[in-house]
Amino acid sequence: MSALLPKLKSAFSSPAWICFAWFGMTAGVSLLATPAKFAAPLITRPVALDVGAVTFAVLNKAEFVALILLLIVVRVSGRAAQWWAVCGVLALILVAQSAWLLPELTARAGMVASGMELPPSIAHSAYATLELTKLVILFAGGMVASMPAGQGNSAAR
Repeated sequence: MSALLPKLKSAFSSPAWICFAWFGMTAGVSLLATPAKFAAPLITRPVALDVGAVTFAVLNKAEFVALILLLIVVRVSGRAAQWWAVCGVLALILVAQSAWLLPELTARAGMVASGMELPPSIAHSAYATLELTKLVILFAGGMVASMPAGQGNSAAR
């Protein structure tokens, strides 16, 4: 048991686990669950839009928790100087999604569900672009943070 404690401490002091957990959570909702919901033949479009709005609101809250955990781990591990840009970009993406894009998309989903025909909006494309950017940042950050010392990972340590 005493040999396990240093390994756990080492693992939890690396931002890699948060990056990969956050990546998996976001990819699961955005890339798997959402398209599957609209492909299900028994789910009506209004129901799928309503479930989607609730799902993305919950995901957004969980992502803020992940960001806070990442900030704590980065600070406690002494990697703040190397990770400030990564954390800053992730924070900006989350703020843009929660303050601008999610409210607009939720309102549009409600209008479409009630039968309105709306012109195309940049909001959906902007959200998808930011989501993919976030996934790339999280995956790359997790990979860099999990590299052993001496393999070009000095910026992440």
